[in-house]
Amino acid sequence: MPFRIESVHLGEVKVIVPDAFHDDRGFFYEVYRRDQFESLGLPSTFVQLNQSGSVRGVVRGLHFQWEPPMGKLMRVTRGRAFLVAVDIRKNSPTLRQWFGIEASDDDRRQLWAPPSFARGFCVLSDFAEVQYLCTGNYNAHAESGIRWDDPTIGIEWPVTEPILSPKDRNAQTLDEWLTRPEADHFTHP
Repeated sequence: MPFRIESVHLGEVKVIVPDAFHDDRGFFYEVYRRDQFESLGLPSTFVQLNQSGSVRGVVRGLHFQWEPPMGKLMRVTRGRAFLVAVDIRKNSPTLRQWFGIEASDDDRRQLWAPPSFARGFCVLSDFAEVQYLCTGNYNAHAESGIRWDDPTIGIEWPVTEPILSPKDRNAQTLDEWLTRPEADHFTHP
């Protein structure tokens, strides 16, 4: 099998590592394969591929979308980044808990976070490119974010003074999000 689940966190967040084939020309690996993802219990349909490039110290996130629900399979295609997922489901036993992992273009680690999780990353190298395969198309009217430094979550970011977009700098807290009616889209079963 060309993929293996390295670990599972917060019940649904998964670290996936594809097998790579190396020879004197370089390497080859499958990033996504529908039948293999299905056999591992991962989503098998992605509708959008996004890519960002950022300099050292940039934090993007914590982002999420409820309509359509958008899960993300994140990977670093150049450089190194700290990838994060946070459980924002009402009534979840792991509400407010987070998982973070360092990933790079060398280790090929991918982080799957379902639609009910907020996601983000911090760039650790001088420059990094991060790709996300998404299970839903982007909808600016049904997306939001949580502050990167929300003290009720307590993410241990590898940066103290990040470079942020105005949107991320002014994002709401998780407590503010949980009072909004849209938060009812994310409830633990």
